[in-house]
Amino acid sequence: MATIAIYSVKGGVGKTTFAVNLAWCAAQISRRRTLLWDLDASNGSGFLLGVDPKKKRSADTIFAAERDPAKLIQKTDFKGLDLLPADESIRTLGRQFDTLGKKKRLAKLTQSLGKEYDRILFDCPPVLNEVSSQVMRAADLVIVPLPPSPLSARAFDLVVDEVRGSGKRHPPILPVLSMLDLRRTLHKQARDANPNWPVVPLASAIEQCAVERRPVGAFAPRSPAARAFAHLWAAIERKLAEK
Repeated sequence: MATIAIYSVKGGVGKTTFAVNLAWCAAQISRRRTLLWDLDASNGSGFLLGVDPKKKRSADTIFAAERDPAKLIQKTDFKGLDLLPADESIRTLGRQFDTLGKKKRLAKLTQSLGKEYDRILFDCPPVLNEVSSQVMRAADLVIVPLPPSPLSARAFDLVVDEVRGSGKRHPPILPVLSMLDLRRTLHKQARDANPNWPVVPLASAIEQCAVERRPVGAFAPRSPAARAFAHLWAAIERKLAEK
């Protein structure tokens, strides 16, 4: 079992879209039994996967009462891909972790889920708090989507500091240039400055994920966007194999 966090301290970078599409790649391309764990209160992952939230707000109860998280897992329409959805209760999770005083609660829950899943992906909230610290302790790899801009470069530095501060054995970080449009000078400069980083292009097919409520590989498998996510997933699997 391996755990992958898709994380950014900056909103609007395509984090949730990355999480959903990479989880789909894990299940459909690698044939891994995959769980996408949404830790962002907006429940964007559930929306993009066509999974409507249950009325009861209970996403945080698995931490407070130490309930079995498997009871909250929902199936998706895609074979091998399940979702542990978020809801508004997640907004108070940081304070809850502080009250519990358990620094590795999330990691322990993840290990128990690893009996059923080969890959667990976290769609992280764009914050620096105890939730992000717990995610870093649980993750084997951190994926950081970065639109090509000076502000994104600064955000990446914050992520690096956060990951390194999670402990001596912090997970490796894989930065990815997202929403890249090489017709723009700033984007081309960012690509030239980081030629070895994986790339996911600016593409209408990715924007359509919110309309289709499906990963891009499910409705536009031959598109450049679908190929980009497949290539990124292959890079992730290679990175995990180096552990």
